[in-house]
Amino acid sequence: MSSKISTEILSMPKLDSPYLICGLPGSGFVGKLAADYLVEQLKAIRFADMFSTSFPPQVTIQSDGTVDLVKNSLYYCKIKSHDLVLLTGDAQPTTPESEYALAEEILAICKKLDVKSIYTLAAYITGSFTKNSRVYGTGTSREVVKEFSKNGIITMNSGTITGMNGLIIGAGKKVGISGVCLLGETSGYVVDPKASKAILETLGKIIGFELDMTDLDKRIQDTEQIIKTIQAQAGQRHVGTPMPVESDDKKLGYIS
Repeated sequence: MSSKISTEILSMPKLDSPYLICGLPGSGFVGKLAADYLVEQLKAIRFADMFSTSFPPQVTIQSDGTVDLVKNSLYYCKIKSHDLVLLTGDAQPTTPESEYALAEEILAICKKLDVKSIYTLAAYITGSFTKNSRVYGTGTSREVVKEFSKNGIITMNSGTITGMNGLIIGAGKKVGISGVCLLGETSGYVVDPKASKAILETLGKIIGFELDMTDLDKRIQDTEQIIKTIQAQAGQRHVGTPMPVESDDKKLGYIS
């Protein structure tokens, strides 16, 4: 049985060749944290909700005590350099068919808004804790990839990106929309705001914006304390060492 997708448009905005920025839940919540932070700091306005029968069968409890079905949401905002559309959500679809269906739905809205480029935010899993998170990247054209070095992005030359954060730029390429996936280096063990900050700073250089990172820095401090506790409790288990995956970078999978 195919999944059913329902999109509720609250009010379609009028935008000038916007960029779509996507960050959905994945490893370390790297992309979602980044997208949610953008929504908060840029005071973006929600204009559409997308529901799917392939989202986990659950509701989320809101701050006012009410519940809402699991969904993905689209927001928009206008900054000096560009108009932006932001995609974030509670979950990713649970089947390949539903992921493709949702990607098509998102791209249909992109076409209506005349989206110029897509940036997806994801996680590059290393299996070890690092002091500074590097940013890796891949794109839909050689011209896009050639620009990475100007912003300190490490170009990926093999592997895969699983989930919506990869699929959206791949599907976008098929319909003529340029795309980039930025992946923040993360251990994969904990929710990682440090990796989220790294990709936000890189994205800001590319698009042309600056964010107040104060709240995110506080989350980073809290997470680092958790990591220290984990390492202290682990003792001889060496939590900070890589997980048992292939060590050759060319054989690693890149999980969003």
